[in-house]
Amino acid sequence: MHRNTDAKRITRRRFLKVAGAGAFAGSTLSILAACQPDTTAQSGNGGEEGGNGGDGGGNGRLNFYNWSDYVAESTIPGFEEETGATVTQDTYASNEELLAKLQAGGTGYDVIVPSDYMVAIMAKSDVIQELDFEKIPNFENVGENFRGLSYDPENRFSVPYQWGTTGILYNQAELGEINSWDLMFDEQYSVQIAMIDDVRETLGVALYRLGYSVNATDPGQLEEAKQMLIEQKPLLRGYFDSTEISPQVANGDILLGHVFSGEGILTALENEGLAYVIPSPAATRWTDNMCIPNGARNPELAHEFINYILAEEPGAELTNYTYYGTPNEAALPLIDEELQEIPEWNPPDEVFERLEVIEDVGEATRDYERIFTEVKSS
Repeated sequence: MHRNTDAKRITRRRFLKVAGAGAFAGSTLSILAACQPDTTAQSGNGGEEGGNGGDGGGNGRLNFYNWSDYVAESTIPGFEEETGATVTQDTYASNEELLAKLQAGGTGYDVIVPSDYMVAIMAKSDVIQELDFEKIPNFENVGENFRGLSYDPENRFSVPYQWGTTGILYNQAELGEINSWDLMFDEQYSVQIAMIDDVRETLGVALYRLGYSVNATDPGQLEEAKQMLIEQKPLLRGYFDSTEISPQVANGDILLGHVFSGEGILTALENEGLAYVIPSPAATRWTDNMCIPNGARNPELAHEFINYILAEEPGAELTNYTYYGTPNEAALPLIDEELQEIPEWNPPDEVFERLEVIEDVGEATRDYERIFTEVKSS
């Protein structure tokens, strides 16, 4: 469920080298100029003109359709060097945009990165193909907690790419420590709160607060969540992308922001007095996945790319760049030690156990979309 932008970021290694490792919520930012170059889209027409076809390796071209700024600097060059292939990357901003592109006939992409529930929708919509695991031997590196999840129980269509949580980035210096969703609904912080503009994540917050599942389909429970969000709306600065919310908290424009973990952790590291929390009683655990669309021009090379990402070093380099979690157990020893020590990045068992995975809710999807439209227009 990654949401990221093309904004330049500081590598954790560079940050620690210059600033020194400090407490997660108390790290200072005196090195904003020390940013690394952007590594995103290398072409604008991957889906329409994509690929030379043919076998993987050697002379192949891979068309990669991904979230923005969601690949390490070394990932694409490393794969190109290893295989002799050429990689073209396009980017999208939401799972729904990705789905619409494929359903509209945007063929030619070889690897895409949909989130959990969207994998199930895409499989039912017949826009992704089954994987050949004989060509992905590094799947053995994937941890048990990231195999056979509800959206693809047999991993027929997907393998995990990165994972994370959805929580609150907040001004700890002013608010002290918080551990629940309650302050996101507190009138004393009116216009100091921002929520993610995402139907499942935002309704999920209300459902969690009410003690219901993020995958609730009961009309009464959904109505309760709707009323809670309608009551919250006057308190909000607005609904935004996660990467639009984080700078508002960092700049002091708001006190509380609903964000994805990579953004929250990175922003807290870079700004003294901020913290990221996974709130009680429950929160979302999401997983972004690699899939091969139907209509891929080079499925052989796509399998090679997926296998490359699941190798130890490329997997670690990816996570050390994104600040999101890795499902790749073989990569864990290579993850920056300071990052592993952050409990919000590496949740203890008691926190992990209260995280929920967003699932495809079938026909109730229309109810979620209707409710969120009604909330935003109220």
